[in-house]
Amino acid sequence: MYDEQQPAEQHGPLAGFTVGVTAARRADELGALLQRRGAAVLHAPALRIVPLSDDSELLAATKDLIDQAPDVVIATTAIGFRGWVEAAEGWGLGEPLLDRLGEVELLARGPKVKGAVRAAGLTEDWSPSSESMAEVLDRLLEEGVEGRRVAIQLHGEPLPGFVEALRAAGAEVVGVPVYRWMPPEDLAPLDRLLDAAVSRGLDALTFTSAPAAASLLSRAEDRSLLPELLAALNHDVLPACVGPVTALPLQAQGVDTVQPERFRLGPLVQLLCQELPGRARSLPIAGHRVEIRGHAVLVDGALRPVPPAGMSLLRALSRRPGWVVSRAELLRALPGAGRDEHAVETAMARLRTALGAPKLIQTVVKRGYRLALDPAADAKYSDV
Repeated sequence: MYDEQQPAEQHGPLAGFTVGVTAARRADELGALLQRRGAAVLHAPALRIVPLSDDSELLAATKDLIDQAPDVVIATTAIGFRGWVEAAEGWGLGEPLLDRLGEVELLARGPKVKGAVRAAGLTEDWSPSSESMAEVLDRLLEEGVEGRRVAIQLHGEPLPGFVEALRAAGAEVVGVPVYRWMPPEDLAPLDRLLDAAVSRGLDALTFTSAPAAASLLSRAEDRSLLPELLAALNHDVLPACVGPVTALPLQAQGVDTVQPERFRLGPLVQLLCQELPGRARSLPIAGHRVEIRGHAVLVDGALRPVPPAGMSLLRALSRRPGWVVSRAELLRALPGAGRDEHAVETAMARLRTALGAPKLIQTVVKRGYRLALDPAADAKYSDV
C-alpha cells in the first residue's frame, strides 16, 4: 500500500521540517545545504550590508591608520578584511594600507581570516586555535597593551567587554568599521518569516550573525509581536545560531539557543539534522510507527505530506495518544475554523487520506476521535 512512497532516508534527515533562514550573505549556500537534507526553506534577509565604498567612516579610519601606525591590527572576518583592502584600492589607498599592515603585529581570528590576509600578500603573526575573540583578548592582555595602539576590524557584531577590557588595560583602541548592517529595504519577506515563526509554521530558525538576530527581534517589536515571537522560540521553533556571539541578542531576551561546536554553516546544518528529528513525536499506532514532523508525517519510514489543518488535528490528538479528543476541542485546534464542527470532519477526512492509513485515527461515536494507540503502548501513555 505504501510502495509509492520513498523512505524518509531518501528524502534526508530534515524531510518534513521547515527551516527559516535570516542570513543576508551566504543564504543560498545555507539554503542549499538544508534542502539537500530534505528541509523546506523559508528565506528572508533580516538585514543588508552597506557597500564599503560608500562608507565615509571606513575611509577616515583607513587614512588615520596609514598616517598614524597602530601597534596591533586584529582582523576578525574574511569578508570584512577583503572588503577593506578592496575599498582602499578603490580610494587609491591600497598600497599604503598593505604597507602599513605589513609593519604591524597582525592577528587573525580564524583560518578563513588567515586565508584573506595571505591572499592580500600579508602574513599573520598569530591566530587563535579556538577562533575565539576571548582568546585574542587573553593574548593581548598577557602581552600587555598599556600605551599601545590597537586597531580592530569591526564586523557588525557585538564584542561584549572586548574594547572595554583593552582600554582598561591602557590601550588606545581604534575601530575599523568595514561594513555596516542596516534593515532590509523590502520588509515584506522578513514579515512573512516573522509571521511563520509566530504561527509555528517553522520548525527552526537559523541565525548566522548577531545583527540578523537583533534585526528580527526589532522588527517583531515594531509590529507588537515580540512576546509571541519569544514564546515561539522558547517552546516550538528551535533557534539555531552559528556561534555564541550570534546568540547574544536572543540570550538577552531569555531565549536559549543551540549552537554547533565549530562555528560554520556545515556543522550548523548537521546540528539541525540531529535536533529536529529528536524533537519529533514518534508513536506506535495501529501497527504502524508514526513520526509527527513539522509539515509531514513518517508512516513506517514513508514520508506523507499533510495539510496544515490536518497537522493541527494530529498534534492535538498526539498530546493525549489513545485518549478521545472531542470535536469541540479539535475545532479550537483548527486555525480560523469558526464554530462549525463540520470543519473538523472535513479536515479529518483529508488527514486520513494524506496519512494513507485510515485506521490510524478512530472515530468514537458522539464523542470525538482518538489515535489507535497500540495496546502495548497504552500503559506508557495512560497518565498523559
